[in-house]
Amino acid sequence: MERPAYLLEFEKPLRELEKQLEALHQQSLENNIDMSAELATIEAKIDVTKRDIYTNLTPWQRVQVARHPKRPYALDYVTALCTDFQELHGDRQFNDDRALIGGTAFFEGRSVMIIAQQKGRDTKENILRNFGMPQPEGYRKALRLMKLAEKFGLPVITFIDTPGAFPGVESEARHVSEAIAVNLREMAMLKVPSVAVIVGEGGSGGALGIGVTDRVLIFENAYYSVISPEGCAAILWKDRANAPQAAEALKLNAANLRELAVVDEVIAEPFGGAHNDPAAAAAALKKALVHHLGELTQLDTDKLLDTRYERYRALGEYREVAAK
Repeated sequence: MERPAYLLEFEKPLRELEKQLEALHQQSLENNIDMSAELATIEAKIDVTKRDIYTNLTPWQRVQVARHPKRPYALDYVTALCTDFQELHGDRQFNDDRALIGGTAFFEGRSVMIIAQQKGRDTKENILRNFGMPQPEGYRKALRLMKLAEKFGLPVITFIDTPGAFPGVESEARHVSEAIAVNLREMAMLKVPSVAVIVGEGGSGGALGIGVTDRVLIFENAYYSVISPEGCAAILWKDRANAPQAAEALKLNAANLRELAVVDEVIAEPFGGAHNDPAAAAAALKKALVHHLGELTQLDTDKLLDTRYERYRALGEYREVAAK
């Protein structure tokens, strides 16, 4: 499969080896020389380098993978996993926020409600989608759809992929904090099963506004954090250049989050990231969703609410141990 044209900084050594391989292969064809041994040596070196890079990614490098412009977005997964997606628009109060989309669909023959944060692929679409940063009306639209799902007994699947809620003056004027806070309260009491999937960035309250669900899943190279590494670095070190150090300290990557019980399952990605094989990433997500929805739909409403309550009450628990 052809590699994406966009390269991350830590992928450049790999690209240099691939250029050497291409040049050597071209030389072999042009001069009709058998260079199979040399080609095999470089191919082996590429394989070793690839494994060394992708099996030892730092937290900051995983943040970069989560932001990769070729990474599958929410609608890519909805298209791959669901049928008959019918988008529903507007919050019935102010506007239709295109950064947060939602509607009904069929997943494995079951009617579900989809709520998703969506980024754009190019400048024009990013402006339309506000770079994946929802405004208050987006969260109010999400709440409207959650209540609709509750009315008709539809499980809710949310896709999280945002650097955070939009922090502009107009967003604050329309009470974005209040809109997110109401969602937190109402999602905690929602009487239908819910699953959140962090597919890329999970930034601050902007992510949490659709993330208070019965199960939280995260892709291997996604992240979920109270603040972006750059924001944390700007506050603590007064310099965004310390973002790699902040990413390490924040424990924002999938493995750390699973260990802390913030997420319930880490979904493995294809080697090199979901953008290298979107179909395989979608298949892994499908398997996880089938499993978790299957378990949740077996619970009656009281058990569902009690289990959700206990899940969030347990977050942040710690013990004080006397020093020896």
